[in-house]
This record gives sequence, C-alpha cells and structure tokens, in this order.
Amino acid sequence: MKTKQLLFLHFFYWFLVFAKNIISFLTFDKGMLHILTLTIFVASFLGFYVNYFFIVPRFFNPKRLYMTIIGFFVGVFFFVLFRYSLEEILLFKLFGFRNYAEGTSLGFYFFDNIYYSSLTIFVSTSLWLFTYYSKLEAERAQLIEERKNAQLQALKTQINPHFIFNTLNNIYSLVYQNSDKALPAIEELGQLLRYSTKDLEKDFITLDKEIGYLDSLIALEKLRIKNPELLIVEKKLIHPKLNISPMLLVPFVENAFKHGDFRNKGFDMKISDNNKVLHFYLLNFKKEKMKDAVSGIGIENVRKRLEILYPKKYELNMIETETNFTVDLKIDLKNEEN
Repeated sequence: MKTKQLLFLHFFYWFLVFAKNIISFLTFDKGMLHILTLTIFVASFLGFYVNYFFIVPRFFNPKRLYMTIIGFFVGVFFFVLFRYSLEEILLFKLFGFRNYAEGTSLGFYFFDNIYYSSLTIFVSTSLWLFTYYSKLEAERAQLIEERKNAQLQALKTQINPHFIFNTLNNIYSLVYQNSDKALPAIEELGQLLRYSTKDLEKDFITLDKEIGYLDSLIALEKLRIKNPELLIVEKKLIHPKLNISPMLLVPFVENAFKHGDFRNKGFDMKISDNNKVLHFYLLNFKKEKMKDAVSGIGIENVRKRLEILYPKKYELNMIETETNFTVDLKIDLKNEEN
C-alpha cells in the first residue's frame, strides 16, 4: 500500500471520530463540551496509536492466533484504563468535573466502555494488519521480480554461449588427447546446464544443490587455469538439505573467476553450516588495474535478495584491497530444512 493511501485511511477515520464526538456532546455546556471532547479525542488518539505501534506488533503472530487475540484484549484494557485516568481522575483534579457520576466504579466504567474501546482497538488492529499484509505482498512481488532478474542474469551472463563454447573446446581437446578427464568434464557441464534450466525455476533448493553447482562451475573453470591445484575449496556440511534461494552463492564465484588473477595464483573458498548457519568465505587475487571487482549487477542483485529473503538473518561483508577481494557471508538457515 502506498504511503498516501495509508495516510488517507488514518485521516478519514479520525475525521469520523471527531465528527461523532461533536454531535454526541452538542447538548453539553459549551465549556464542558470543548474540554471533554478534547479529552476523549486525545485518549482515543493515544490509545489507538499505542496499540498500533507497540501492542499489535509485539503480540501479532500469524502462526499463533491466540497471541493476536491476547494482544487485542491487552489493547482494550490499556485504552479503557488510560481513558479512565484522563476523564475521571485528571479532569476532576484540573477542572472539577468528570464524564461519569461521582462514585462510578472502575468495573462499571470498564463495562460501559467495552464497546467503544473494542471498536477503537479493532480499527487500530485492522489498519495495522492491512498495512502489514500489504507490505508483505509488495515484498513478495519484489522478490518474484528479483528472482526473474536473477534468472535472466544467469542465462545471459553467467551461463552464456561464450562460456559453453570455450568449455566444449576444452572438452574436445581432452577427448582428442584420450584424457581420462573428458568424461568427468562432460558430466560437470551437464550438471551445470541442468541447474540453470531446472533448479532456477524454484523458489528454494537444497544447500547441497547450490554447492553442487559451484563444484561443477569450478571443475570446468579448472580446465583453462594453469595451476588448478591453487583453487582451494573446503566444505564442511552437516545439514546439506537446508533450503536456500538459488543463485545466492554463484554470483560471488562467477565474479571471482571474472576478475581474479589465476596466472600463478588461485583462490580460497570455505563453506560450512555449523548450527544451521551457512558461512561462505571466498578470497581471491585481483587482476592488475582492476577496479570495482566486488560490484556489478549480479552482486547488487544478491544484496537485494538477501535483504528480502533473510531480513536480520544474514551478514555480508565484502572487502576489497589493491591486490585481492574477500567475501564473507553468513545466513541463518534455521527452520529451512526439508
């Protein structure tokens, strides 16, 4: 929901409340009318927004309906108590009059105001829920768009014909030399293409599939590197079936091969999932005079997707120096296991 639309709903509600108070108290003495109307309006306003900003967000849980119901009654209780304090205590001390007759008990006051209070808290809660689910829907739409962009980016730049052509040339050379590496290379290329045409269509895949793609990509890149033994990969997976959004790790490795110096150097990649927290670490050397090696559409796309998919559950640090760049990513994948 747009901010202007949300503000209009709030404004319209308070316009109705104010109009109702004016009509309801026209029969009162004018002096009392102004003070009492203002007091009731202030009490309603503050009770409404204390519930809106503090009570509902704290108690709301879509998986535990009873918490939301408890939050509703907490909001009603707070509103009645706050209004009672203003109308029956503060007004009397300041101006010598109350809204209710002297001697009215808190119990009777609460019972008599339960309808008005419930209505105010119901509207407050409803507006918050409406805003919450509107935001959720907007984020979902944005996520779908980001995923589509990631797919297009993968098909256009990461799994492009030029890369496949070079890989096939390398495989052809291996076959011509009767190398025992030819069949594994063909298998790795098949895995890579299978991932790009099938798994990218899913919202989530298992962690071992994402890392399997990285293995295939690295294996194929080794065919063109002079010292492939310098590519150090350490994997310590305890929970390989944890779910992860596809193409979150791949752009970092692609970026390393695109901008890295592999003439006499390699890279160091470590992946672990202790306590179901994925830790991805990648260090590689830069080509000479290479600038902004850790920027680009693919990396920026990953940043956005992480923020949408794993808000407050990830930590991404990217450090670039004159000679190398480092990626250090942690994602909490608890409750993401099949």
